[in-house]
Amino acid sequence: MFDYAEFTTRNIGFVTPKEQDMLRGATVFVCGTGGMGGACILGLVRAGVGKLIIADLDEFEVSNLNRQVFAFLDTVDRHKAEATAEIASKINPDIQIEVHHSDWTERVDDLIAQSVVVVNGTDDLGASLLLYRRARALRKTVIDAYASPLPSVYVTTPDAQAHEDRFGYPTKETAWDEITDDQRSAAFLKETEWVVIHSSSRKYIDLEIVGDVVAGKRSRMSFAPMVISTGQLMCYEAINAVLGRPHGTDNRGYFFNPYAARVEQPKNALVAAIIRPFVRRFIKGLMA
Repeated sequence: MFDYAEFTTRNIGFVTPKEQDMLRGATVFVCGTGGMGGACILGLVRAGVGKLIIADLDEFEVSNLNRQVFAFLDTVDRHKAEATAEIASKINPDIQIEVHHSDWTERVDDLIAQSVVVVNGTDDLGASLLLYRRARALRKTVIDAYASPLPSVYVTTPDAQAHEDRFGYPTKETAWDEITDDQRSAAFLKETEWVVIHSSSRKYIDLEIVGDVVAGKRSRMSFAPMVISTGQLMCYEAINAVLGRPHGTDNRGYFFNPYAARVEQPKNALVAAIIRPFVRRFIKGLMA
């Protein structure tokens, strides 16, 4: 028979009994239950978080099996959030899981308001902007990660520079559901520029394939060790938010380089400004 105290007994030492009670009483909203979002959910479920609000639009596909922790042959063609909730309940039968499909956008304020913290696991620009804008308005923190070949995480608190401002997205005056293809491409290039400037990611991937991705000719590459590691970094920061602990990073974040066993912190503004023209030329060359 399941017993929550026994289930979480080995957590004690990493967290205090009081903190474990805080986890049990917490609600976390994870939007996107596939790769990074799914890995974050797995960590939160096993940590003993009491309630999750999860949302996704898609079904699991065979191509998800290489990295998404809730993707199995018997969940292929099933709605991601529904299948995730079912498996999570097999780990912790006491957990409350509220599942949403595309309807989450209509209830976004309520879902964010219920939650201690928001985890962005979606790779859709419009959905991400909706989360960031409404979380800022409701004074909630968003945990996110870069579209990077290296595991990464960043934490945007309500008082930090707004997400769109930090990246310089051309979307500030556009409604989240009216984002154009050109705006999506420009925003992706802005994020790619940040990743190249502030990490050594380019050293560990096939740059010819990256050029095709940046040019929109093929889907993004994705690899289980990177995706799952990133999701766990996001989980740590979500737990920090629940427990009121200091975050391990800010809205600029960091990159974890497992190839060189080091953490790569963002460069200072002056160095980044000097490097930026060369990086833009590099990215333009890839796209060519």
